[in-house]
Order: sequence, then structure tokens, then C-alpha cells
Amino acid sequence: MTNPQPSGPQDSDMDEAQLQAAIERILASDAATASKSTHFGAPEEENILAGRAQALSKQAGEHTSFDGDQEELDARRGLRRAASLSTELEDVTEVENRQLRLERVVLAGIWNEGTAEDAENSLRELAALAETAGSEVLDGMVQRRAKPDAATYLGSGKAVELREIVAATGADTVIIDSELAPSQRRALEDVVKVKVIDRTALILDIFAQHAKSHEGRAQVELAQLEYLLPRLRGWGESMSRQAGGRVGTAGGGIGSRGPGETKIELDRRRIRDRMAKLRKEIKGMLPAREAKRANRKRNAVPSVAIAGYTNAGKSSLLNRLTHAGVLVENALFATLDPTVRQAETSDGLTYTLVDTVGFVKSLPTQLVEAFRSTLEEVADANLILHVVDAAHPDPEGQIQAVREVFNDVNARGIPEIIVLNKADVADPFVVERLRQHEPNHVIVSARTGEGIEELLAKISAAIPRPDVQLELMIPYDRGDVVNKLHGAEAEILAVEHTETGTRMMVKVRESMAAEVEQFSIHG
Repeated sequence: MTNPQPSGPQDSDMDEAQLQAAIERILASDAATASKSTHFGAPEEENILAGRAQALSKQAGEHTSFDGDQEELDARRGLRRAASLSTELEDVTEVENRQLRLERVVLAGIWNEGTAEDAENSLRELAALAETAGSEVLDGMVQRRAKPDAATYLGSGKAVELREIVAATGADTVIIDSELAPSQRRALEDVVKVKVIDRTALILDIFAQHAKSHEGRAQVELAQLEYLLPRLRGWGESMSRQAGGRVGTAGGGIGSRGPGETKIELDRRRIRDRMAKLRKEIKGMLPAREAKRANRKRNAVPSVAIAGYTNAGKSSLLNRLTHAGVLVENALFATLDPTVRQAETSDGLTYTLVDTVGFVKSLPTQLVEAFRSTLEEVADANLILHVVDAAHPDPEGQIQAVREVFNDVNARGIPEIIVLNKADVADPFVVERLRQHEPNHVIVSARTGEGIEELLAKISAAIPRPDVQLELMIPYDRGDVVNKLHGAEAEILAVEHTETGTRMMVKVRESMAAEVEQFSIHG
């Protein structure tokens, strides 16, 4: 009988080999994790900014037959900036052939709350805003930091790293995913050596591009001046030179002595004067809007406001419901001017649909104040259709951001229907999660028409209806009364034509009940 071979050393060798393999796997995993740094200009598969920004819709078909001819969109796209063309001249003979190039931008932000995914989604949205403004996004970085640095926002080390990224990519602008203090912007520009703008300035620029009505342009200009005023700065002596005073025999002479105004103070005064004029103009436009609103209230026409995050599909939904032909574009803040269209329930009750300006996370307070007259359309509505992009990476964040603006304009207490749009491309698990959180919802697709009938039924059930029931006998020579009962202030339940007149069972609003009381059978 042979003795068994000793197994200790052999087993020990195998254990060491397995252990070494495990260590190598762990090290490889750590290296892969480390390569996914907070700098997002790395390989395309790891670059959250690769391709189209995720805040923009990925639907294949941008328009449907309900959107009309979209002539306004054709006009907007009639002049486009050309990419990959430089404005710098290599030869003087090129002076007649210069082309305007896209601004080349690098994005930067701070992750100080929430999850890493929240920080990435915010940077994606900033990329979408930059693309909408006409920029080419080259790179992006997020710094994990408890709070922004008081001097350079990112901190001195990260600011230097940002400068290196700017130099490597050839960018000419840095966009910060927050609102910067004037001192932070100046200090960061001194480090990175290119123009630095913040999220607020970027949004204001988009509004300035897309506003087309007189009121809209005035509101945007007012918001821009409010933002600019505390950030106005001088450039050496050219802005600090004083108008008065006297040195030796020089100076302005009698009447011009004293400290006078520096040029920067003069500019500030001119800005304040311009802001006062704009406020007066906007105030002068209010009576026309209020008159239309008062006319709808006097005629007791229910108002339904379509509100929601920018690019959630509000204009597409309005076009689907009313064939309004409002501009539809896969861009943030494509439409700024409110559009009012008349609609009708299946049982003949008239109401208005109002398409409002889109909201965004951290909507600049200057815009909320400047567009307050427009946002009041939401506050005065009887019902809000809160449109949510169900295909967005963070729909709950969108809902929260919109409701914060509702609070700012005192619209939080108005009945609200959550419209989960883009159901044809949304993740079913995300849609189910939203359904659990928002009980009063409708799942729709403005592009395909899915769920539109259910939405119309919910609108019909939610808008205020006439509540005074009357039985009337109206003589045939009072056709004007019958015609009025077919309007927005009444709901016809039954009609019978008799020998003496038209017998009608109706529900009317209180404002109309007194007018038709004389024809009441039981009156």
C-alpha cells in the first residue's frame, strides 16, 4: 500500500496563486475606477459629454403633422454658425472670406450635494444649454468639494488644472455650472486666461436669442441689465477717469471742479436709467394682457396652463391638442412668448390652453422677476398641465425645480395634472416609478398621440363647470338667448323643441343665471 503524497506544500502554492490572481483583479478594478476621474474629456465611452447632451431629446422625428409648417423654425435656422472655421487671419488676403466660428467651451462644476449622478446630469444640462446658445462643448470637469472656494470657485489647484484643459483643447470660453460672484469670475479669468461666464449668463444669452415679441425682448433686456449692474468693472484708468477736478492750469475751469463722476459710475447710472425705462415699458404692456385675462374671466372661460421644464414637450403638446402650429425645436427655451389657444371638451365646453415659458433648475431670479407678468398666466389658471420629460435622466429633479417656480409665483395651490410625456422613448421602469409618486398623472406621447384621449378626458373632468341647473322655456324669437347658452358659460343637458318655444335643461354659471332666470319654468 503506497503512502499518500504530502499535500501541504502543493495546496499552499495553489492558494498563493489564487490569492495573487485575486489581487491582480482588485488592482485592475481599482485602476479602471481611477481612470474614470471627475474629468470628462477621456475616452468617448466614459465621456458624459460625448455626442448630443442628454438633456436634449433623442427622438428620431422632431415634428409631426400637428406641428404645422414650422415657418418660424425655418427662419431661425436660416442663419447658422459654421463649425471648425477660424476668425483668425493667416493671410491678409483672407479678409473677405472670414467665417464666424462656434465658441469652443469647457464646462466646470462643483459636486457638493446629492449623488455623483446628480452632478453629471447637471453638467449634461449645462452642455445642452451651451449647445442651444451656439457653442461647441469640448470638455467638462466636476470637482468634489464641500463648498465653492471664495476666491476662484474651484480652488487654486483645480483652477490651474482647468487652465491646462483649456490650453490643451483650444477653448476660448469656460462656463461654470453655478452663479459666480463678480470677484470669483475675475479671479478665475486671471488664472485660466480666457473668458469665464456662469450658468445665469448662459441662460440669459439663450433668452436674448429666442425672444421675439416686444414684451419678451424688454423682459430679457431688463434681466440682463439687472445681472450686469453689480458685475460692471473698469479697465484701468479708462474707467476710473473723473469728469471734474483741476490740476495746475489744466482742467475744465469754473463749474467743473470737484470729484465728478468716474466713467464706471456714469455707465452704472445709464444702466439704472435704462432699467427704469424698461420697467415702465413692461408696466405699460400689462394693461393689454390683463384686459385679455379679465375678458376671459368675465366670460367665465376656464384657463388651462401648460407648464413644465424646458424641452419637456409643452409646445408639441399644445400643437397636438389644438393644431396651434407653435414652434417646436429640440433645444432648451425654444419658445419664450406665451401662446393662448381655444379648445373644447367633447361635450362642448370651451376653455383656453396657455403655453408658458419653460423652467430650468436654478432659474435666474432676474428672469423670474422680469417674466413675472408672463408667469402670472400660470397663477391665474384653473388647471395646470405639468409636462414632464419621462425620458430625462432625472425627471424627479425636473418636477421639483418646476414646483419651486410655482411657489415663487403663488401657483402652488392650483389643481395639477402630471403629464408624463415622451412615453414612446421613456424607460418603462422610470415611468412606473413616476406613476407611484404622482397619483394624478397621465402617460402621453405628443409625437405619437398615445394617451391624448385620456388627457382630454382628465382636462374635461378637472376644469370648473357651470353648477346652477335650470329648466328653461325660451320663445323662438329669442334665438340670441339660445345662442348664448351654447357658449362657455353654460352646459346643455337636454333640448326639446315644442310649440311655444325651445325647452332646455341647462347648467349655467352664476354670472349667467340671473340673465336667463326670466325663462325658468320653475321661476
